[in-house]
Amino acid sequence: QVQLVESGGGLVQAGGSLRLSCAASGRAFSNYAMGWFRQTPGKAREFVAHVSQSGRNTYYGDSVKGRFTISRDNTKTTVYLQMNTLKPEDTAIYYCAATTGGGMALSDVVYWGQGTQVTVSS
Repeated sequence: QVQLVESGGGLVQAGGSLRLSCAASGRAFSNYAMGWFRQTPGKAREFVAHVSQSGRNTYYGDSVKGRFTISRDNTKTTVYLQMNTLKPEDTAIYYCAATTGGGMALSDVVYWGQGTQVTVSS
């Protein structure tokens, strides 16, 4: 079992930055690839970013490429999402996720965090 706890969400003006953190506890953190997803009311959960077990490989959704950066620190069992040049359309609940097998689809997620709200005002 892995527990994931997100933090760092909040209210920010368009063009601003936030850094989300996801602290993991439980079974070996480095065994899992980690990702961030987001969701707004009435819409499906959307892939945002993914980082491999080692941290060497990263992947991003098209809407955040060039603005968001995912990273992880296996010694601290924490994954981060640095969000720059935020836009009102980035407003959502952001969820941390642990995946297996390198997959990035919702069906590959084995553990979810509880989510943290990010609101970007125009």
